[in-house]
Amino acid sequence: MPGENLSRDEARERAALLAVDGYEVSLDVRSALGEGDGDGAPRTFRSVTTIRFRCAEPGASSFADLIAPSVTSVSLNGRDLDPSEVFDGSRIALEDLAAENELVVDAQCAYSRTGEGLHRFVDPEDGEVYLYTQYEPADSRRVFANFEQPDLKAPFRFEVRAPEQWTVWSNGAGELTDGVWRFAETKPISTYITCVVAGPYHYVTDSYTRELPDGGRLEIPLGAMCRKGLAPHFDADDVFLITKQGLDFFHDHFDYPYPFGKYDQAFVPEYNLGAMENPGLVTFREEYIFRGKVTRASYEGRANTILHEMAHMWFGDLVTMEWWDDLWLKESFADFMGAFANVGATRFKDAWITFANRRKAWAYRADQLPSTHPITADIRDLEDAKLNFDGITYAKGASVLKQLAAYVGQDAFLEGARRYFKRHAYGNTRLGDLLAVLEETSGRDMGAWARSWLQTAGVNALTPQVLLDAEGRIDELAVLQEAAESHPELRPHRVAVGLYRRGADGTLQRYARAEADVDGPRTVVAELAGAEAPDLVLVNDDDLTYCKTRFDETSLATLREALGELTDPLARALCWSALWNMTRDALLPAREFIGLVLRFGGRESDIGVLQMLHAWADSALTHYVAPEWRERGARLLTEGASEQLYAAGPGSEQQLAWARFFARVTDERGLELLSGLLDGKATVEGLVVDQELRWAFLEPLAAHGVVGESELADELARDDTASGKRHQVRCLAARPSEAVKAQAWAQVVESDALSNALVEATIGGFAQASQRELLAPYTEKYFAAIDRVWRERSIQIGMDVVRGLFPALQQSRATLDATDAWLAAHEDAAPALRRLVLESRDDLARALRAQECDAAASTG
Repeated sequence: MPGENLSRDEARERAALLAVDGYEVSLDVRSALGEGDGDGAPRTFRSVTTIRFRCAEPGASSFADLIAPSVTSVSLNGRDLDPSEVFDGSRIALEDLAAENELVVDAQCAYSRTGEGLHRFVDPEDGEVYLYTQYEPADSRRVFANFEQPDLKAPFRFEVRAPEQWTVWSNGAGELTDGVWRFAETKPISTYITCVVAGPYHYVTDSYTRELPDGGRLEIPLGAMCRKGLAPHFDADDVFLITKQGLDFFHDHFDYPYPFGKYDQAFVPEYNLGAMENPGLVTFREEYIFRGKVTRASYEGRANTILHEMAHMWFGDLVTMEWWDDLWLKESFADFMGAFANVGATRFKDAWITFANRRKAWAYRADQLPSTHPITADIRDLEDAKLNFDGITYAKGASVLKQLAAYVGQDAFLEGARRYFKRHAYGNTRLGDLLAVLEETSGRDMGAWARSWLQTAGVNALTPQVLLDAEGRIDELAVLQEAAESHPELRPHRVAVGLYRRGADGTLQRYARAEADVDGPRTVVAELAGAEAPDLVLVNDDDLTYCKTRFDETSLATLREALGELTDPLARALCWSALWNMTRDALLPAREFIGLVLRFGGRESDIGVLQMLHAWADSALTHYVAPEWRERGARLLTEGASEQLYAAGPGSEQQLAWARFFARVTDERGLELLSGLLDGKATVEGLVVDQELRWAFLEPLAAHGVVGESELADELARDDTASGKRHQVRCLAARPSEAVKAQAWAQVVESDALSNALVEATIGGFAQASQRELLAPYTEKYFAAIDRVWRERSIQIGMDVVRGLFPALQQSRATLDATDAWLAAHEDAAPALRRLVLESRDDLARALRAQECDAAASTG
């Protein structure tokens, strides 16, 4: 659509010309109820927007943003404009602007079924309708006319007409008068963090109170909401506990009172993201409300997300980046602060282990793709922005900030943040604004650090080199630094080098540690000279820097024999992460990694690490083992997971994790046990097969043809909820039938009838590792369809289809050639589409290299 993909140059030009004084937005969502027109046209709601803004060059022209099926009227400074002449489907042309202007737009906007804009969801359990908005980076223009860019901030005043029995929430406090919900004017904020939630939500309240240093009293009304159908599972008390702990923590460290009045948190259906930091009204995916038993890792993950979004109230909402180039200014900080606050304020004291093991794995993968980019990225337009909510912007950026806090000192780091908030409150910033305050508080030159860590891409590998003297002590220990040819930058790293050895009791414990500044290709750690010879050298002990850890031969041999004997959980997690990176880099055979998981996984005490090992082992079997070893690998994993399932403590979270892993990796040998656990003919002491676990068992049974459409219909009748419907759709698409696959493909690729959540579920069930031959014909169909899908569907659905249906299971040179042929024939395709295809190609090429490494292990 012309003009829909706003460019950075256009945004800069408009920001230089315009300043926005305020918005008044009136929405009428009473049309959300009822059957609709039934003529195939989108269901719409009325949106009337008044924008007051100034123009630096009277007489100049500009434009407002709006994506809507139709516009009823447009008025500029009292002058009626013909919508057919000024509205092109995504922009409203504004000519001959005055110094001070008022624009009024009356439009019919469309409800969303893709999670972009004003999403409408009908609960299949009770027929209730729920609405919520989601905008980042630029979908508020689907709900009201505006200037859709982060640096044109303004106060907003919303009013909403809704069905009588509904409640409506927005960023400010609201009240219902004369049938209209009217909300307090916000502080100046960006368009993408405005929000409306409406419907018969289950709503719970609490409050937070704090004495301020000036003697004043800060009172924050707290609210939390979910669909009525999820109310029996909603542990709002724990949500409020983490919320209050976070508010205490950030007030202690930021010295800037929470500036947005109330603090509501809405758990909403069919949500594309984890959460969104709308000030005063944070939205979360409702999967954070747990319908069945989950492990501690799930509660830790939810707490991390709550704290991540809360950190955004300061980093992102109070102070916002000028353009999406500096998206990291909010996301890296929030990702870092999520773990920092989890450790410092909540019961999850091991959150840095999760960060090292899970979040950094996301970063390492993203940083080795052909699309890797500096943390401060080059974002040309909104499509670029959408794709840059990635492992670089979040997890690598957070890793680098963790190192920065060590580099400048935590006190200087936090004092820099405090000055940053006070200096730029309600404004917009760029990289230099943050570096300036950090230079002030630390006394260090931040320029060289920023160039190495923020403005270059790629991940370094650090390897220990140990030379022993005649007495068997360390003569010299050096750290070797390498970089990929494509990104050859060697960076300064502050690292801790840990030396470990086996004790008399067999455990592997650290006996020496030294911090060092690694710079250049080889750095000697003089402090460790003379130490006894180690069994294991860990070059990034305590996870101070961002790097891929490698091992010398002695250390690797020790881990093969005694990884489970490492007593420190963080050190153990770092070793697992390093071994997984070696597997992905074709330096360690995938079958050997699977063997290590089977040998030592049952002894892993950290449940989050264990669940990550399960995911990695599954991925190793699916993508990285030699094809001729897959059957044996599946048998070993089935047997090993079954053994650990029975060996785990009855009712323990380890038992639950092994049960889910067993269902994911089982071959035909395990299907009888899964069926027995479902129908009660088999039991595992302490294992409660609740509804969520039932669906986890049903998917592999469906994929192997043990259960079919009727059994899945019976299960949906048992769990006739929105969650149950998603699970059923996934299981239906998993069945091993040509007709099933053709239907699933058509529903996702040829039709837009499914909502975003059901598209995701269908894609998730479609590609089963046990059905490679059945899926082979879809390689050609994929490349024939993706250009059209990208043009015709929303960017979110386009991303889901292009990523999710790439023929990743067709692991052959022929698939690589087909990918290269598409790329060569589509050089002019949208850059964001080409990026997604290039990333998938890289994953496939990596899989083939790993398979070659694994095959060599069988002959070596």
